[in-house]
Amino acid sequence: MDWISIIKAIILGLVEGLTEFAPVSSTGHMIIVDDMWLKTEQFLSSKYVANTFKVVIQLGSILAVLVVFKDRFIDLLGLSRFTRKNKGQIQHAGSRLKLGQVIVGLIPAGVLGLLFEDFIDEYLFSTYTVLIGLVIGAILMIFADKLRPKRAKVESVDQMTYKQAFSIGLFQCLSIWPGFSRSGSTISGGVLLGLSHRAASDFTFIMAVPVMAGASALSLLKNWQYFTLDALPFFIAGFISAFVFALISIRFFLKLIDRIKLVPFAIYRIVLAIVIWVIFF
Repeated sequence: MDWISIIKAIILGLVEGLTEFAPVSSTGHMIIVDDMWLKTEQFLSSKYVANTFKVVIQLGSILAVLVVFKDRFIDLLGLSRFTRKNKGQIQHAGSRLKLGQVIVGLIPAGVLGLLFEDFIDEYLFSTYTVLIGLVIGAILMIFADKLRPKRAKVESVDQMTYKQAFSIGLFQCLSIWPGFSRSGSTISGGVLLGLSHRAASDFTFIMAVPVMAGASALSLLKNWQYFTLDALPFFIAGFISAFVFALISIRFFLKLIDRIKLVPFAIYRIVLAIVIWVIFF
């Protein structure tokens, strides 16, 4: 393992960390980087191991969410009965996001993901499919901003209903297509359902933890035999890099999203798709 490989891992972690929770598709970016760069690593020559590396560095992003939302997860797991102040809002015992709402939101994409896991891995992880996801996802985000209620009905994630949680979960099914973006689809869905951009973002990040953790665990168990000691520093460097940059990205995004909404991210996705098309096709 040389220093060039470590630097590559750090840059790949940076790409993952900065894009995982912005509505620009981290998977899309990672697939693009994979086509240009990742396949040059001999210990990641198997596409299954390379895909697993992407999932492993997602664990760094998961850790970042747990750090930012640690109080929220303590409440969800029933580990604290005390009223606390979180990001400037008082959360009362009778009006908090419930674990059941998170579970309900996870069910649709969870079922589809399990049913079509092999098909997705085999046929959808390519630059071309990412281009499709980037463009269609951008269109959804633009429509969400244009068609959303003028005044948000739900300003805080604590005001959500089970029906809204399940409906956002249906939108999350779109993110099974690489390039669509989990946060792009769920934030768009939440906004269309009357949530503020911040409330939709909070719920998106909270739902992402069990989804990403589950996917990481399954992938690690499935491909454990492909890992070697030579690759270990590569994985560790990518994990740490993803954690640090995801932590920065999440805090910045949550401060920004209510001000700039989704359209700027949609424009970025379309420009990125055009650039990729010119480079690859």
